[in-house]
Amino acid sequence: MDFDLTDEQEMLRDTVRDLLARNYDPETRLKVTDTELGWSREVWQQLAELGVLGLTFTEADGGVDAGPVEAMVVLEEVGRRLAPEPILDAVLLPGALLTLAGSAEQRQRVLPEVAAGNKLLAFAHGEPGVRWPSTELTTTAVAVSDAASAGPSVVTQAAASGPDAPAGGNSYVLTGIKNPVSHGDCADELVVSAQLPGGGTGLFLVAADATGVTRKSYRTVDGQRGAQLEFEQAAAELLGGDVDAAEAIRSALVQAQASLCAESIGAMAEALRLTTDYLKQRKQFGVTLSKFQALTHRAADMYVSLELARSMSLYATAAVADGEIDPQVASRARLQVGRSARHIGQEAIQMHGGIGVTAEYPVGHYVARLTAIERTLGGGLEHLRVLSARVGEYGLPEL
Repeated sequence: MDFDLTDEQEMLRDTVRDLLARNYDPETRLKVTDTELGWSREVWQQLAELGVLGLTFTEADGGVDAGPVEAMVVLEEVGRRLAPEPILDAVLLPGALLTLAGSAEQRQRVLPEVAAGNKLLAFAHGEPGVRWPSTELTTTAVAVSDAASAGPSVVTQAAASGPDAPAGGNSYVLTGIKNPVSHGDCADELVVSAQLPGGGTGLFLVAADATGVTRKSYRTVDGQRGAQLEFEQAAAELLGGDVDAAEAIRSALVQAQASLCAESIGAMAEALRLTTDYLKQRKQFGVTLSKFQALTHRAADMYVSLELARSMSLYATAAVADGEIDPQVASRARLQVGRSARHIGQEAIQMHGGIGVTAEYPVGHYVARLTAIERTLGGGLEHLRVLSARVGEYGLPEL
């Protein structure tokens, strides 16, 4: 089996790497993440011009019709440079949901704007106090025709005029709270999951500035942004038909898990590089730290962890590329990648000493990002539960 990138994929990798390297050194990144937005709209437009934001969309939807491998290549470079642009949160994940559940009209209305960098999306799915995977939702959707009994104010909100107002039989109102919503602070339009009146889960498009939507933004431990979204009879447009979207959500989240693995690989590779460079430069007792056998052995163990994680990341991406949308595959990959990330992060900090946790030195920021990823869309314990719940399905080996 050939795991080498094609010439086109290598060109994509090198182009994204050069773009991010030009825009982000450790000092510049700190300045950008300290702004109110937390990322650069100039870099965002450059990514759009390269076609990166439309990689996974079809040509009919304004994209370039690439695939999971190309997304993996891009996100690995994002992790390597710790670029704060919300490619996964604002494009890949909500875009996948629109592709899977939206109608042709909805896709062609929204996705070209996303690919062009003119519109930001966010997926509002998790709810306070609910552990991943979020299957039991408290956010509810009511059709406008059924909401009339709730009073004229509800109907007025749902029938509000404007380009983002839902139309026809897809008109609903949503009530509930979503938190955390990654990069929900800057989204122009939200893809929201909610209970359908007849049972099951629906996906809805909601304008972020619609009446009845309240955003409470906050900064995360890795310097990125999130938000709590409160919906109080907010006007919404149902994606696709009145059918259960649970399968579409499951599929999109599996793809997102593979993307998180790829970003982790880039961050781990750079954390290892920073550590080995430090060992070659820092002197103790008149010699560089790289002369101490115990430290070189620990660095070698970090490399082993990186390669284990890289193999599992490739496994997850290859499965998605082959159409195998299996949460177990995603959990296997996330579990190993998370364990490798913790090992590499802890060793990187330990071997750097006190300087490793200072804001001015980059390695601590890599560890912060790896820690945040490990807690995104389920931590190690949650993924272990997914895997252990199906142990009984496997037969015993026969000698």
